Amino acid sequence: MKKALTALAAVGALVSLAACGGNSNDDNSSGSSTEKVTLKFQSLAFQKTTVAATKKIVTDWNAANPNIQVEYVQGSWDSVHDQLVTQFQGGTAPDIIHDESADITGFINQGYLADLSPYLSQGTKDSVSQGVWDTVSNDGKIYGAPTLMQSYVVLANSAMLKQAGITATGDSLSWDDLAADAKKLTAGGKYGLGWGLKSPTATVLNLGMNFDGKFFDGTGKDAKATIGDAELEVPKRIHDMAYTDKSIDPTSLTQSASDVLPGFYAGKYGMIVAGNYVAQQILEEAPKTFQWEVLPPLKGTSTKQAANPQTLSVPAEGKHIEQSAKFIDYFMKAENLAAVGEGDWLIPTTQAARDAILKTTGGKDGWQQTLASGTELTKAPFQSVENYPKWKDQIATPALQEYLANKTDLAALGKKLSDGWGQVNQ
Repeated sequence: MKKALTALAAVGALVSLAACGGNSNDDNSSGSSTEKVTLKFQSLAFQKTTVAATKKIVTDWNAANPNIQVEYVQGSWDSVHDQLVTQFQGGTAPDIIHDESADITGFINQGYLADLSPYLSQGTKDSVSQGVWDTVSNDGKIYGAPTLMQSYVVLANSAMLKQAGITATGDSLSWDDLAADAKKLTAGGKYGLGWGLKSPTATVLNLGMNFDGKFFDGTGKDAKATIGDAELEVPKRIHDMAYTDKSIDPTSLTQSASDVLPGFYAGKYGMIVAGNYVAQQILEEAPKTFQWEVLPPLKGTSTKQAANPQTLSVPAEGKHIEQSAKFIDYFMKAENLAAVGEGDWLIPTTQAARDAILKTTGGKDGWQQTLASGTELTKAPFQSVENYPKWKDQIATPALQEYLANKTDLAALGKKLSDGWGQVNQ
């Protein structure tokens, strides 16, 4: 179990920082308000370590800000989109909304989210790269603070790699080498690779950027689906490993990332590909004798992946936008992002927070490779597409599931992805 970082050393410092929106160089703050308000913060944190770290941030904030109290409300990633639709329409959205950039695009275009540009401190704005800010911005306005990101990484059974004579070093791991290593590890009823792709769309679109896959041209409802060789490269390679090389267990393609972990611990799979957050589950669940490692970032023509950060936003019709933004500014401090990032095994959006995790962990247990995998995370075309969530759920996911189950061919997959966009983007 990883030990969370402390939020701040002294309450006095907290009071001083909170009064200026969490940073001393905040030029936009109008000063602390004497009005006592309670803000509802709907958090989607789900791992025990991250829930604890998030609640500590809330507790520390409340202790230092008696006039701006934050109430922690537990939400769920499984239902957040539909829940927010209902809440926005009914005027009952929480004061501080936890979501992700790919999901808030539609809410931005529909005018449901407040522009945070006047309220976030310059220190917060400067701490995040422009490519990541682009994922939460529109027309120069900021509609969400990006907090944590994930990348897709290859995790390996160290003993099985050693036995097969495989050494994964360097700054990246090519897809060709991944396929070759998986084939080498496949023997005696064991598979080289287990890959939980029950919900495959996010994985395919994120890793598609390794091959310059775009999937969409344009923004909003005017976006056009672009499905060609580059966009189909990742599913094709996965399919080939599963059904030509037979180095991926086909059953694993119907499972979630968590479902394949017991097989990974038991030596059924030499490697798995998953969001880097599963490393926290491995630390908590795996037998103490299990030796594992994170391999260098996957590379096609590049190691680029989509930055789809978790976000903190405020409703446009919220009664306490400025106060909510002050809490968000505080949440974005390096020590706070490092605490929730380390707890969730996710990559903080600020370099200061990443440096804090690297210092605390010493880069061990795969942290060095995990943090390295986040260096080229940037905005992807699908993040500017308003009806992406609908296309993902109704079209892309079932089409990819069918293809990865070997029930259709690559051409049919491409046609379904392209034609399906016209069906949902009405």
